Amino acid sequence: MNFQQLRAVRETARSGFNLTDVAAALHTSQPGVSRQIRELEDELGVEIFVRAGKRLTGLTPPGEAVLPIVERLLLDADNLRRAGADFASQDTGRLSIAATHSQARYALPQVVRDFRTLYPHVTLNLHQGSPRQVAEMLLSGEADIGVATEALAQYEQLVALPCYRWTHSVVVPVGHPLLDVDGPITLAQLAREPIVTYDTGYTGRTHIDEAFARAGLKPAVVLTAMDADVIKTYVELGIGVGLVASIAFDAERDRNLQALDAGHLFEINLTRLAIRRGTWLRGYVYAFIEAFAPTLTREAVEQALTGEPVED
Repeated sequence: MNFQQLRAVRETARSGFNLTDVAAALHTSQPGVSRQIRELEDELGVEIFVRAGKRLTGLTPPGEAVLPIVERLLLDADNLRRAGADFASQDTGRLSIAATHSQARYALPQVVRDFRTLYPHVTLNLHQGSPRQVAEMLLSGEADIGVATEALAQYEQLVALPCYRWTHSVVVPVGHPLLDVDGPITLAQLAREPIVTYDTGYTGRTHIDEAFARAGLKPAVVLTAMDADVIKTYVELGIGVGLVASIAFDAERDRNLQALDAGHLFEINLTRLAIRRGTWLRGYVYAFIEAFAPTLTREAVEQALTGEPVED
C-alpha cells in the first residue's frame, strides 16, 4: 500500500469516476491510475469501485467503508508534513483563504495587510466563490481557511467558528422617495419597490427571504448578484433599491447613494470562519484567525478542533 494508490482512489471518487480527469489531476496516465487502484484492491481483497466494462461507475459497499479511511490517511500525511514545516520554518510558508466576495472585499483587506506586515515570508492565496464553493475548497484541501456567512455550519467535516455579527442596509439613489419616509422603513414599503439584492445563498439572503415570508409579503426582486459592488452599480442606474450588507456601504465612496438602516427588518447575520476537521494548523494560521476575529484565540480554536463547543 502506498500514497499513490490512496490518492488515485480519493481523486477517482472526487472526479465522479472519470479516470481521464484523475490522471490529469495526479499528473500521470489513465492506465497508471487504473493500475494503482487495482493493486490496492488486490492488496485489500475487495473491489472498491463498481465497474461497467472498463469504466468505473460508483463505489461498492466496501468502497464506501474504505474511502473515509483513505481520506483520513492522506489528511494525516499532510498534517505530518505541516507539523514538520511548522517547526523547521515557523514564519515561512503558504496560507490559502477561500471567501465570498463580500468577505474578500470588505472584511479581509485590513487583516491581510496587517498579517503581511507580521509574516512577510508567508505567501497568501485568496480564492473567491459562493459559500458552497468555499466549503468545497476547504473539504478538498485547496483552502486552509474559509470565510462566509451562509452554508459553512452545514458541513459536519468542517469546524465553523463564529466571527462577527452584521445587519443589512437599504441603499437608494440620492433623492429617492424612501429617504423622506417618517420613522424606520417597513417591509411593506420595501415590498412596493423593485429590489436588487444578493443571489440565493449569499450574504444573508436567507434572512431577507424569511422576513418577507413571515410578513406574508412577496418582494419584487428584479435583479440578483453575487456581490454588493454589482448591486450598488445597478441601484445607481435606477433599476431598484438595494439590499446589501451594512459593511458594504461607504458614504465617502458611494457618493451617489444613501443608506437606510434595515437592522430592524431582518435577522442579524453571523459570519463564520471554517477549518476542516483534523487539519494541522501552522502557527501563522492561528495568528491570521485571531487577527480576523480577536475572540478566536489559539486556545479557543484548538478547543473547537478537539470537539469542545465555541459560543456564538
